Order: sequence, then C-alpha cells, then structure tokens
Amino acid sequence: MKNLKDISFIILFLLNTCLSCSTLNKKQMIHPDDRVSLADPFILLHEDVYYAYGTHSNDGIEVFTSNDLKTWRKAEKLALHRDDSYGEKWFWAPEVYLVNGKFYMYYSAQEHMCVAVSDSPLGPFKQTVQKPMLENEKNIDNSLFIDDNGTPYLFFDRFNDGLNIWVAELEPDLMTIKTETLHPCIHVSQEWEEVWPRVNEGAFVIKRNGVYYMTYSANSYESPFYGIGCATATDIMGEWTKYPHNPVLQKPGNLVGVGHSSMFTDKKGSLRIVFHAHRDASSIHPRDMYISKVGFREVNGENQLYIDDNYETPILIK
Repeated sequence: MKNLKDISFIILFLLNTCLSCSTLNKKQMIHPDDRVSLADPFILLHEDVYYAYGTHSNDGIEVFTSNDLKTWRKAEKLALHRDDSYGEKWFWAPEVYLVNGKFYMYYSAQEHMCVAVSDSPLGPFKQTVQKPMLENEKNIDNSLFIDDNGTPYLFFDRFNDGLNIWVAELEPDLMTIKTETLHPCIHVSQEWEEVWPRVNEGAFVIKRNGVYYMTYSANSYESPFYGIGCATATDIMGEWTKYPHNPVLQKPGNLVGVGHSSMFTDKKGSLRIVFHAHRDASSIHPRDMYISKVGFREVNGENQLYIDDNYETPILIK
C-alpha cells in the first residue's frame, strides 16, 4: 500500500508539473504579432465593454475593445487624430474618463499636455481650442483624479531636475489648471530609481480608506530596469511618502522594461493594473500591453498596495 501511495503521489506531482509547464509555455508561446502593441496603456470600462488606449500611432491615439480583457480588437479609426489636436507628433499616454456625459481624453502631444472631448469612447476626440494645458513649458503624462468631494486634480510630469511628478487643481471645466495650486509630489529619491536617468513619471492615483495611493514609474523607459513604485499621502497637496520596499513591480517573469501603469476596476469589481513592457529582452519597440491584479495587505498596521507578478498577456484578434 505504501508503494501505491508513493506511485500515486508521483503521478499527481508529474501531472501538476505538466499543467504548470503547459500554462507557462502557453504564455511564452504567444507570438509577438499576436500581442496588443500599446505603450503607456489605459483601460476604461464603459457599458460592459473595455476600451484600451495607449502610445503607438504616429498620427494620434488608437483604441482597442474587449469583452473579457483577454482578446482585443483594434478599432478601424483612431480615437484621436492629430488633425483634431495640438501638435504634430509624439501622441503619448492617453487616459479617458466619463464625466457628466462627456468623455475626456488626457494625453501628451509634442511634449505638452492636452485634453480632448468626445461623445463616445471610440471618438473622435477633438480639442475645441488646439493648445496645451500649460503653454509656457513642456509637461507630459497628465492624469485626472477627482476626489470624494468632487474637486478635480491633475497629476503630471515636469521637466525640472529630470522628470518629477506634480499635482494641481483644475477648474470645473476639467481643462484649465489653477496654476496657483501647483504642488510638487515626488522626485528621484530611492536607489533603485537611479539606474538612468533622473525619472519619476506616469503617476496614477486612487483613494482607499482616506489614503491616496500613487503608482509611478522610474528609470528610463528604454532601460530593462524601468519599474513601478508606489507612494502614499493622506493630504493630496501634502507630503507623499514612497514605500521603502519599492519597486512594487519590476522584471516580473520574462518581462523587462515594465512600467507606465494605470489602474481600473474590472466587471467583477476587482482592482486591476495595466502596464507595458519591452517587446523582448533585446528589443524595446513595439512595447506591448500586459494586465495584472492589484491588492492590499496589512503591514505594520497599514494597508500596503501590491501588484501580482502573475501577469496576463492580452491577445490581438485580427
């Protein structure tokens, strides 16, 4: 009987090993051409459909749709065309929000922050007045956050002391920055962020139980050590404190160059995160989109945000 039990254990072990290998191989065997090529990705859930936007097209901002986060289709037309926007190039890092029946797209064009509006998540998004949100300096990676009391804020990168993250309050039109409220949040300050060059960028903020959680990216996007960190605050215009154990995601599995993330809630009510990574260990472009889970765990009496290393690879349906 002992031998039979030993044999049964070995068989079960081998079966589980084979299943694990099969799952791993399936993830590794996804052909690069079947991935969703979007850098700086953002996902919007609207009326039971997921919309993904990101950096990729030279002519504007693309949009992809999905019902399950696993398989995606590219829309025939750009969500935003450069003819409807300030700038001629470098259409980066779009985020789309539904506010009061209108869809607002926050994005960068020619290293300036812009916002365009549409009646549909598919677009066309257009700038009524084709000028940057701040005309006298370059800024990128603008991200909207609306607080519990309805006050809108814009987080973004400023080109001083490298790239660092600031916040400012917006006027009710969601397009005009109250420049008198400009406030610095975080800058390069941890050893893992100092690979090259001085970069803290791509802020995304959520609020939970009175605490603001900011995910951000550090190091050059070209570096395999590009990664995601987290900082918290109890006052949005106060001091932000980075986790001492940052990064919270860097080089998961076989991925390198992981970063510029944003969070969203899926159809089941679970918090998810979408980010990009390099095409492979030897090629940066085109960068591809990946999705993982976000959770919180109690550490020393505080709830800390964490990102699951077990990412999913969205597949493009052609």
